[in-house]
Amino acid sequence: MQLMRTLGPGSISSLLKIILDVVYVALWIGIGAVGLGALSALLLSFNPDLLGSFTMNFNGDKLVRKWPAIIALLITVSFYLAGILVIVSRLRRIFATLMAGDPFQPDNVSRLRVIGLALAALELIRYALWGLSLWAIPGETRVGPTLSTTPWFSVLVVFVLAEVFREGARLRREAELTI
Repeated sequence: MQLMRTLGPGSISSLLKIILDVVYVALWIGIGAVGLGALSALLLSFNPDLLGSFTMNFNGDKLVRKWPAIIALLITVSFYLAGILVIVSRLRRIFATLMAGDPFQPDNVSRLRVIGLALAALELIRYALWGLSLWAIPGETRVGPTLSTTPWFSVLVVFVLAEVFREGARLRREAELTI
């Protein structure tokens, strides 16, 4: 039984690249949908009578009083999706180099660093989203966001991998100069 290759055309890398391409398109669709939702909420906040008899209550507060919170939540979600989009787009480019059989390109170092920064930003956005949810839906008993070590550990791992790729690119350059 032959194991599937990890690099080059027809490899696991190419399969993962296809999956990332599909996720990339889905993220753009999601960002568009959330953006339209935020725009709709913003427009409806100026004229809530457009909803007619639709009155949803949040612990006695009508929906009309919640428009700023809803808009803020939708904007925060769109920032979160944009962060995921940044990560997926950089991963797509990294996997394209893996498909080409050339993983230690210098550009992959900066791509990994951007991924690490985006992961850190997503975790901070998660905290912001929790805070906004307290404002949007008051009166609910909630536990605060936990300071999970997993996302922060992932950030560190990605930065270490960036340095591994940097060293690999340096060794490749040296090997190319050697006769």
